[in-house]
Amino acid sequence: MASYKPVVVPAQPRLGEKVTQDTLYWRGYKTPVQIKEFGAINKIDFSPVSPYNYAVTASSRIHVYGRYSQEPIKTFSRFKDAAYCATYRDDGKLLVAGSEEGSIRLFDISGRAPLRQFDGHTKAVHVVGFLSDKYRIFSGGDDYSSNLWDIPSATEIVSYSEHMDYVRCGCASKLNADVFITGSYDHTVKVFDARTKKSVMTIEHGQPVESVLLFPSGGLLVSAGGRYVKVWDVLKGGQLLVSLKNHHKTVTCLCLNSSGQRLLSGSLDRHVKIYSTTSYKVVHSFNYATSILSLALSPEDETIVVGMTNGVLNVKHRKPKESKEKSQKKRQPAYRTYVKGRNYMPKQEDFYVSKPGKCVLRKYDKLLKSFQSSKALDAVLEPHIRLYTPEVTVAVMQELNRRGTLRSALAGRDEKQISLLLTFVTRRVIEPRFTPVLVTVADMITDIYQPVVGQSVLVDKQFLRLQEAIGKEIDYQEELLEVLGMMDALFATLTKKRAAYLEENKSNGLTKTLEQDMNN
Repeated sequence: MASYKPVVVPAQPRLGEKVTQDTLYWRGYKTPVQIKEFGAINKIDFSPVSPYNYAVTASSRIHVYGRYSQEPIKTFSRFKDAAYCATYRDDGKLLVAGSEEGSIRLFDISGRAPLRQFDGHTKAVHVVGFLSDKYRIFSGGDDYSSNLWDIPSATEIVSYSEHMDYVRCGCASKLNADVFITGSYDHTVKVFDARTKKSVMTIEHGQPVESVLLFPSGGLLVSAGGRYVKVWDVLKGGQLLVSLKNHHKTVTCLCLNSSGQRLLSGSLDRHVKIYSTTSYKVVHSFNYATSILSLALSPEDETIVVGMTNGVLNVKHRKPKESKEKSQKKRQPAYRTYVKGRNYMPKQEDFYVSKPGKCVLRKYDKLLKSFQSSKALDAVLEPHIRLYTPEVTVAVMQELNRRGTLRSALAGRDEKQISLLLTFVTRRVIEPRFTPVLVTVADMITDIYQPVVGQSVLVDKQFLRLQEAIGKEIDYQEELLEVLGMMDALFATLTKKRAAYLEENKSNGLTKTLEQDMNN
C-alpha cells in the first residue's frame, strides 16, 4: 500500500501593506496600558520638564500621572462642577484650568489649593493657557469671549468679544509673548495681539473648530473641525496651504511630535492619523476602541496618551532599545565544519544510505488518511483556520471533491453547521483564488439542503446573503466586461491609426528613393 501524501495547500499571493520607516517606528510602542477615569477625558497635557508627568482633565478632577505610574501621583479636585483644559506652564511649576462655573483656577504643582482664581466669564471656560512670557493667561468660554489675565494681580487685562459662538480651543505663540489664537464653533480661527483691541487676523475654517495648533516656527497654523484638518500660512495672511480629509468623523484633537516633522490628529472615528509635515500624507494610523477626545505626545516622543469618551486613558510606551553590549556566547564551530562533505561525489563502489524523514500529519490529514471526510471538513472549519488561513479550508474541500466525498461530507449537518458553512462560502466565494472551488461547494449545499428551505430563519438568511453576494459579483463582472470592451475598441482604433501612419511613411520613403535614383 502506498504511503499517504498530505494535502497540498497552494501558496496564494497576498497584497501586504507597504512597510516603511514610519511603520516600523510607530509600531515600536508596547501594548497599551488602560487607566479608567471618572468621565470623558477632555484634555491631556505633558509637563515640559523632566520627569515629564502629564495632567489628565476628566469630570471634576485633574489627575497628575507619572510616566510609568498607573495611579495618580497628585489630584486637584477643588471644582464644584466639570474641569476643563488643565495646561502646564513652560517651566512646569504652575497648572491652570477652566471650569463649568466660569472661573479659572491657577495651581502650584507642589500644593493642592489654588493660588489664584480668575472670575470674569459668565459661562463655562473650555480653553486656557499661558502666554510665553509666563505672567499672563489667555482664556475662551461659552460666553463667546476671549480674555487675557494678569497672574500677579489676578485681574483681567483685556476682553475680546469677536466670536459669534462658543470658544472651544486655543494656543499661544512661543516666539511672540503677545500673540495667542482661539478657535470657535462659529467656524472661525482668530489671531489676537495683546497690544491691540481687536483681532489681527481671521481665518474661515468652514466647520466648527475643535482644535488649533501653531508650529514652533510660528509661521504655520493647523486647525481641525468637522472631518477636515487644514494648514494655514500665517505669514501670508492666513493662506490655505493644504486641506486634509482622512477621517470620516469629527476631528477633535491635534498634536506635534518633538521634531515637528509629524502631525497627529485624533477623531471620533476611533483613529489617530499621523501625517508627514513635508508631504502631508498619512504615514501611519492607530486604531482605538472608542471615540477619541484628547491626545498628547511626550516631549521625547517616548509616550503616547489618548483620552476617550468612555473615560479610558490609553497609554503606550516605546520599547526600550536593545543594549549593544555583546553577550558572551559559546564559540560556534568554524564554517568549514558545516560545509564539509557537501561537494563529495559518490563513487561507483559506494553504497548510498538515505535516512527517511518523519512526516508529521496535521489533524485534517490524519482524518483524511482514515477516510473520515465529514470530520476532516469540521477540522478545517474551526475559527483559527477558516478565519486566518482560509486557503487550508479550501484546499481540503478541493481534495474531498477530487475523492468524490465532498457531497457526503456536506450532508447531514444541523442548523448551526449549515449556517457556518454558508457564512464561510458567502465571505470567500468572491475571492478569485477561491471562486472555482467554492462555487462547486455552494451548488452542492443548495442541492442538498433545498428541501429544508423555509424551516430555519437562520439558514434562510444565510442563503439570501449568498445570493446577494453572488449577484453583486456578477454585476461587477458585467461592468468590467463593458469597460474591457471599450478599452479594446480604443486600442484597436489606435493600432489602425499607427499602422496607417507607418504605411504612409514607408510609401513616402520609397517614392523619395525612386525619385533620387531617376535623377541620378
